[in-house]
Amino acid sequence: MPEELVESIKERVDARGVSGYIAAAAAHQDAMDRLRELAECLEEENGALTEDDQQAALDRIAGIDDWHDERRPHRDVAA
Repeated sequence: MPEELVESIKERVDARGVSGYIAAAAAHQDAMDRLRELAECLEEENGALTEDDQQAALDRIAGIDDWHDERRPHRDVAA
């Protein structure tokens, strides 16, 4: 691993946290790789998503975000 990268990580975490930081990064990359593999498999089985399919998914996600925002307690922030 490049020493500059290790030093950059050390600036953010203490010495014991470096391995945890690297493990979390590896776990994240593994999850992204698995999602990509799943997407590729689904695309092979069902064909590529259309732009309308993608927009429908984004609209659904936005709707879920709005639903959560409406139920989240609001805090008044003093100016």
